[in-house]
Amino acid sequence: MLAAAGPAPRLRSPEASPDDGPLLERLADAVTRSDAPDVVFALSRHGRRSIVSGGTALPPPLPREDLRYETGSAAKTFTGLLLARLIHSGELSGGEPATAFLDGGRPAGANPVTLAHLITHTSGLPALPAGFHLRALPAWHTNPYARFPDARVVDAFLRHRARHRPGTRWRYSNYGVAVLGHALVAATGTPWEDLLAGQVLRPLGLDGTTLRADDSGRDALGHGRDGVSLVPAFDAGGFQAAGAVRATPHDLLTFLEAHLDPAGVSPHLAPALRAVRRPVLRRGIGHRHVHTIAWFRHPTDGGPMYFHSGATLGQQAFLGFRADTGTALAAVCTRRFRAHDPFLATAYALLAQG
Repeated sequence: MLAAAGPAPRLRSPEASPDDGPLLERLADAVTRSDAPDVVFALSRHGRRSIVSGGTALPPPLPREDLRYETGSAAKTFTGLLLARLIHSGELSGGEPATAFLDGGRPAGANPVTLAHLITHTSGLPALPAGFHLRALPAWHTNPYARFPDARVVDAFLRHRARHRPGTRWRYSNYGVAVLGHALVAATGTPWEDLLAGQVLRPLGLDGTTLRADDSGRDALGHGRDGVSLVPAFDAGGFQAAGAVRATPHDLLTFLEAHLDPAGVSPHLAPALRAVRRPVLRRGIGHRHVHTIAWFRHPTDGGPMYFHSGATLGQQAFLGFRADTGTALAAVCTRRFRAHDPFLATAYALLAQG
């Protein structure tokens, strides 16, 4: 183990060898370039982990790599895996209309919004539900999603009148994935936290992953764009399926490593881990933009790279993996996204370079 005190990057590589030097230098450079109060770059290559942490703030009481970080929209990769698990188990097909679970007395209609539409952002729903901005405005700079609880998300969906037929257009929607979460809760009769824990978190051994902050002192503190002002812990309100996961870098690496080697995890979850790597949607000129039910997929010289990023009002996260190089990268930082922000671009480039 290599260590540095104060704001300098803290480097960790179990069973370090001389070959680890260039990689650790790249990770340390990524931490410095991210320019955030707390930063962790955690990389696994063929199961060998290297973790670098640092930041512009004084080190917290616990090592930065042991804290839980808000993943924002990157939490959708957990939701996608959960849906794949339920489909493989035969509990669902993915083609069910969401209204069948959220309002069983309503006819589905000729072109219903299905569970598959919701996870692939082809439901026709906007990014946020009608009335969200007005209700969230009093807490816009602190916790806007907390002001839109479960019942309001579902009610807004049931009142929504689509402008486009589901499945014909792609539009990224936190709202749509939130509705999916509520449909899965209704379909299984299991609260979201228990459903995700039972189907994904516990089978993967992710005991450092939760859906909300607590008073344990293990949650990283978010910061505003200035990198100084503190931001309250994120409360997803009725959007838990779209962005409530908070996890340690270690757990995030475990999650990603399972995608690289599904054979090494629970046999009940392995087929779902393989399924979320398969393309289900291609869009754009030349179909350059490829999506699975959980990940964005971009080409590299050696093969595809899978990734998803996320942000809350005070933190950012990047998750990604490449099967061709056996590499997984989990990067987190505690500063709100800003114009020309270097963090996500740095993380993306690091994984793309292999």
